[in-house]
Amino acid sequence: MPSTTVAVGSAVGLHARPATIIAEAVGDTGSAVTIGLEGGDPVDAGSALMIMTLGAEKGTNVVVTAEDQNTLDAIATLVARDLDAD
Repeated sequence: MPSTTVAVGSAVGLHARPATIIAEAVGDTGSAVTIGLEGGDPVDAGSALMIMTLGAEKGTNVVVTAEDQNTLDAIATLVARDLDAD
């Protein structure tokens, strides 16, 4: 499965709002996607609660892995955006 490392873009990290937006986007794809801290265990990116357990703050590098490149690109783009500003 393809993966990429991306810095968290949301001003306050992957807290409730960004985590929910990401998890909903993963659910819309119908694909398996994981997200994790570099060197850490990945979690199911389809679960906002699991994303929040990472404690990833703005600028933290996370590894996103997905079943296909299009899904990976879409979710990685969300992680890199400031979802609190939308």
